[in-house]
Amino acid sequence: MTNKDIAKLLKLTASLLELHNENQFKIRTYTNAVFNIEKQEASLVEKSTSELEALNGIGKGLAQSIVSIQQSGSFDLLNDLLRKTPEGILEMIRLKGLGPKKIKTVWKDLNIENIDQLYEACINGQLARLKGFGLKTQETLLKNLEFLISQRGKALYADAEPYADLLISIIEKSLPESKVSITGEMRRRLEVVKSVDILVGSENTNDIRDLLSESDIIEINDKKSGPFSLQGKFINLNLNWHIRIVNPSNFYAKLMLSTGSGKHLYNLEKDGKTLHQFLLDEEVTSEESVYKDFNMPFIEPELREGMIEISMNSENKPLILLKSEDIKGPFHNHSAYSDGDNSIRQLAEYCIEQGYEYLGLSDHSKSAFYANGLQEFHIKKQHEEIDALNEEFAPFRIFKGIESDILNDGSLDYEDDILASFDFIVASVHSNLNMDKDKATTRLIKAIENPYTTFLGHPTGRLLLKRRGYPIDHKKIIDCCASNGVMIEINANPWRLDIDWRWINYAIEQGIILSINPDAHEIEGFDDMKYGVYIGRKGGLTKEHTFNTWGLSEVENYLLERRKRI
Repeated sequence: MTNKDIAKLLKLTASLLELHNENQFKIRTYTNAVFNIEKQEASLVEKSTSELEALNGIGKGLAQSIVSIQQSGSFDLLNDLLRKTPEGILEMIRLKGLGPKKIKTVWKDLNIENIDQLYEACINGQLARLKGFGLKTQETLLKNLEFLISQRGKALYADAEPYADLLISIIEKSLPESKVSITGEMRRRLEVVKSVDILVGSENTNDIRDLLSESDIIEINDKKSGPFSLQGKFINLNLNWHIRIVNPSNFYAKLMLSTGSGKHLYNLEKDGKTLHQFLLDEEVTSEESVYKDFNMPFIEPELREGMIEISMNSENKPLILLKSEDIKGPFHNHSAYSDGDNSIRQLAEYCIEQGYEYLGLSDHSKSAFYANGLQEFHIKKQHEEIDALNEEFAPFRIFKGIESDILNDGSLDYEDDILASFDFIVASVHSNLNMDKDKATTRLIKAIENPYTTFLGHPTGRLLLKRRGYPIDHKKIIDCCASNGVMIEINANPWRLDIDWRWINYAIEQGIILSINPDAHEIEGFDDMKYGVYIGRKGGLTKEHTFNTWGLSEVENYLLERRKRI
């Protein structure tokens, strides 16, 4: 439980209080508490009630609620509010562009209690006729609803991974002689998955069913299950799972058939026979042997999309993809100076413990007022602190950066003299995400052409399963980055994973260097680096094309030379 987790629950409480027309003083109390907690550098976890009461904006009642959250994950008032709120209304609260007051209006005036009913009201034009809405609000909501509905039954790879690992662990421990592997979209490490698919090579089909019947993490769908196929849902994750049981002698053929996309299986040919047909006809002892028969090196599972793997392996040389252990340090990270949970010292000490050589700090710029973006006087203070820490932690190095908002006209936050004080700048869009493709592309190009831009941050601003990406012309943006020597980040936050992996290979072909950036807002955020590595690998990323695989001296020299050129 982090400060951010506590703040989210209190923010939900404030929204529900407003929805149920509670008094404004009570609502403001919770809203202010959220703001104060998000600014706390010290963790609230394990603090006593009296210690919490001593904090700014936290009274006795809130302190008791926070202690309850630490102990049980919730508290009485929130539980009471949740009990009298329909589940569909809770889903609507998470919908962008629809606050508690408007939700209350559609709930009470139109008797709408879920997303599907709200969608129908938009289609029928009912919403536009409600006071305080209008046609533009209805059109915006309709687009958001269409996207959300299309994402139902899907999960982030990062959310599905621990469930998949646990399910495999249960099978492996109980049936140690069996062959077990994740397969399908999970094995290809797609950013969003529709199912956790597992292949088991075993003759003990009844043992597997009995074993899973005792599990408390899944439900079995008896109607969809049979003697060699078990299906169901995870209890605490809105995602299906599917376990196929095959004869051990057919395991590797079935593994390849269930891993590769249709394009991969049908585009690879040998002597007029597709890989798909080959796997059906031939005896397969290993995946490596199959690719050898096709005169190809082993193709990593995440590449088997039928897009770039054939051309990338045309010279029959194994492609050595990026590994997590290649990373020497993380760029694009936030401290408590803006909206991060930890001090710069805490972030640096953790990076040192992990064996990193450097840390790239980049708090939000001043236009990001909602994220406590840094005013100029804060920058001076932060740089003085970094200088002192660099002296203390040498040879480890903290690089001075900023995540500069790209303003509506494409310019960067701050005047040039301030921009010149940083070692690097991540230029990112956070506001006005509704521009059309031409305007959005022109905006980014102007930012890329600014000589102070070092990295282009999360180019589309997408939030997987929540929000469509900013509409941009990826080819023009990548070409512009190549022309201006600007690196592109692969934002490793599991909700972003942006730039999209489908454009990574094109960026590499243009000579662009990419960087795996966690966009960490707390120490735990550094762990997301692995998801950035996974998505980089899907795009064919190697160590040679990844900036933060460079050693400290190489990074120092590169950034210094950039500043000299400016």
